[in-house]
Amino acid sequence: MSESVEKLNVVSTPNAGLISSSVRGEMGSPSRTHCPACGCLYLEPRILPCLHTLCSSCIRQLEPVSVPGLRVGDSDSGSEGSWAREQPCPVSLLCPVCDSEVDLPRDGVDGLVVNQLVVSEVFLLSLRSQEVDLVCDLCSEGDAERRCEVCNVNLCDFCCKAHRRQKKTASHGTIALKDLKGSGRILRPVLCSLHPPEELKLFCETCDRPVCRDCVVGDHRDHACDFSSAVIHKYGDYVRELLKRTQPHLGALEEALREIERVSQAVEERVETVADEIKAFACSYVKAIEKHRDRLLKQLREMKNHKENCLHLQRIQLEQLLSDMRTGVDFTEHLLTSGSNLEILVTKEVVINRLKRLNEMRYKIHPGVDDGIWFTPQERAGQCDGFEVQGVILMRAVDPSKSIIQGEVGFHVGRQGRESEFLLVCNDTLGERMGRGGESVRVSIIHKDNNECIITPVVTDNNNGTYQISFIPQEAGIYTVWVCVQGQHVQGSPFSLTVKSKFRKHNGMFHCCTFCSSQGQKDARCGCGGTMPGPFFAWD
Repeated sequence: MSESVEKLNVVSTPNAGLISSSVRGEMGSPSRTHCPACGCLYLEPRILPCLHTLCSSCIRQLEPVSVPGLRVGDSDSGSEGSWAREQPCPVSLLCPVCDSEVDLPRDGVDGLVVNQLVVSEVFLLSLRSQEVDLVCDLCSEGDAERRCEVCNVNLCDFCCKAHRRQKKTASHGTIALKDLKGSGRILRPVLCSLHPPEELKLFCETCDRPVCRDCVVGDHRDHACDFSSAVIHKYGDYVRELLKRTQPHLGALEEALREIERVSQAVEERVETVADEIKAFACSYVKAIEKHRDRLLKQLREMKNHKENCLHLQRIQLEQLLSDMRTGVDFTEHLLTSGSNLEILVTKEVVINRLKRLNEMRYKIHPGVDDGIWFTPQERAGQCDGFEVQGVILMRAVDPSKSIIQGEVGFHVGRQGRESEFLLVCNDTLGERMGRGGESVRVSIIHKDNNECIITPVVTDNNNGTYQISFIPQEAGIYTVWVCVQGQHVQGSPFSLTVKSKFRKHNGMFHCCTFCSSQGQKDARCGCGGTMPGPFFAWD
């Protein structure tokens, strides 16, 4: 291969379109034809599991996050990115676009799917660029001038004449490359890596991969193979269904972010309003009141920081998830609308895996905090420099550390098969009852000796800051009870619950004492819960 060809190879498929490396450096704006890592035209573009596309060389330059199974001394090589070529074990990388941790296949970078859509777009861009010289796909030496409309290959003048002289290709029509500059899409053949002259036109459903004719008569002889046009409907419909289920998440996430912004603005407005109230009240006192005012403003800023930190963290999480969702949707939509049948089949596995993972992600669409901040000037605030002052800031948020568990004496003891209950009282940071319901209360009751024995309690919201928890243990023993509000333990949680057996032991061997003292009633029941077995005789 000549020196020009070595410099011009731009894709990983055999005999692909060629573009000079100097032009790659001049076109720096990221787009569908430019790598987001290096900013240049894609060179051997491959798709990461997160559906972002990078040059193969850029992927090899990424530092691995983890290399499972790597032994000391295994990675001792002298070249940068050697792990991507030498390690047989899966490698985890951080995508430079979305910061997602992705796993490379066992074959490393070479095992990633080639982005055929990008290959075609880079080729089309190379036609429109005046500074790009394409090389003939057949001889790899002459400058390409025409393109076969049947074989989808670029030909120099010599190869074009030879193409017409061959009996098999004599009827093929060719078109000048300069006439293709206005085209919106140019299909390129995807050749088999095992049999380079052959094009991938069939799909092996047994191995779930595209194959050529030589593959079908070889390693895939007894496999279920068919033309890609015959199987595209099955896989394409499945990808479309996944896309349809993923698209609604975009609207939900965008609405959640808008709600976050609205609450953030409301918090800011409330803070400003309360600050004005505090300043107006503090003006009626001199030094002591001014000191009290400064103390209140500091407390208010802390409340504001707490709420903003919660909203900021939720906003970052939702924005990242929205970005991931949009990437998946945009990529899949572009694949389904612009990709050929074969391109969809080549890419469908990584797309399906990503869309499945995105659909499994859970997120909250409501803000984690509200704008609840109030100033009560009539409430006593104690002394400040010897003066009685008034004015307290309230946020009225539940404080799990101040929330308590109440119940009858001995509520730590239950009876097998009988209902037990206790009361949860939710208090705020001042230890006062919230006076309203709606808190996130979670109660777990698990047997200490049998983890599979779990009691499912019933939590009843009394809408006054209290919650009734009732349950019926079916197995005797010692249980551990967790009571959490807003994901945090309340006072006294966790605690132990002793469930006694349904039948109490007694010293006697029979139940006859109870039977006799009941004057022979057949339904008489002993204190242990047992009954007198028959037969029964008439009582004189």
